[in-house]
Amino acid sequence: MSRDIVDQSIPLPPDTAGGPMPTPATEADASIEQKIDPRYAKSESYLSLVWRRMRRSVMGMIGITLVALLLIVAVFADFFAPIDPKASNIGFGPPDTLSFSAPDGSFSLIPVVYPLSEGGELDPITFQPIIGPDYDNPTELGFFVQGYSYQLLWVIPANIHLFGPTDPTKTVHFLGTDKFGRDILSRGLVGSRISLTIALVVTLITTVVGTLVGITSGYLGGRFDSWTQKFVEFVLAFPQLPLYLALTSLIPITAPSNVFIAFVIGVMAVLGWAQLSREVRSKTLALARIDYVRAAIAVGSPDSRIITRHILPNVMSHVIVAVTLAVPSVVLLESFLGFLGFAVKPPLISWGLMLQDTSSFSVIGSYPWILSPVIFVLITVFAFNALGDGLRDAIDPY
Repeated sequence: MSRDIVDQSIPLPPDTAGGPMPTPATEADASIEQKIDPRYAKSESYLSLVWRRMRRSVMGMIGITLVALLLIVAVFADFFAPIDPKASNIGFGPPDTLSFSAPDGSFSLIPVVYPLSEGGELDPITFQPIIGPDYDNPTELGFFVQGYSYQLLWVIPANIHLFGPTDPTKTVHFLGTDKFGRDILSRGLVGSRISLTIALVVTLITTVVGTLVGITSGYLGGRFDSWTQKFVEFVLAFPQLPLYLALTSLIPITAPSNVFIAFVIGVMAVLGWAQLSREVRSKTLALARIDYVRAAIAVGSPDSRIITRHILPNVMSHVIVAVTLAVPSVVLLESFLGFLGFAVKPPLISWGLMLQDTSSFSVIGSYPWILSPVIFVLITVFAFNALGDGLRDAIDPY
């Protein structure tokens, strides 16, 4: 009787009744399976993995933010420019200073700028009229104000600007004016279109040509690779700077602006693809010996499919980083050639063309704000270099 009571009060576990005893390992596996949510059990894609690593890079996120802002400013440059970039005022005018004080000295929530004007007194040394702020005619500033007319996205007529003077008849110069009295800030914003367009188009052409030539040369090998690399070495052997100056000087000054820019882009692209081609070729030589490429060759896959489906995706990580690091080089090259007068001709605007006013040391010493276009170049170079460093760490962390 007591044995029956014991058997009924202490039931055996199901595992011990008809199977082996549970071990600690199987219990741990069961607990892990219970904790895993099927919704999160999917494998992470390559792009999401790169983006997760990219978000951890402070410099990479700063770079991608600045690059996005630069592209937005370049597209909507007229909207951000407060003054007509072609309008003339006082030559070599100093930058205007924001003030939050009213003419009577009280605090004002609306920022104003007191324009410079010639006073009635003369300088005792130079006998020139003394220039000072005109407190009787302040220029009020605001956001989304009316100004000069332009075409938004080159199609839509508009005259609204992000910031500027509330009175369209007045002017304000936050970075001063050049020798012709044109606003440096507005010209720098509008000039970003030409400078960034040249940099992006040249980088696109050199990337496509260099990648295709490098992959084809490295994969096919043999005599084709030998002759291709001799031609690449021939291109790299040229002294680039004298050749740039010689080729750009061939086009006449009277040529249309679009033709001149296209010629400059063509010259930069012809001399810029060779280095990337050699880098991609070295990557292709290493990938061509991998098992899955040999398996594709063994089953009879055509060369075009092997190059586009197996080798190119594995080379793209290096190509993307090379692109982000090539854009600053082209921006610096365009600025240098523009400074020498071999890149962009008036009436077009670019950062290099704006730096022509700094060719005289006396001008820099007397009017240091004329160096303001250097700020745009520095920001662009820093933005793309930071983006390239972040992408390099995210794509290949090892």
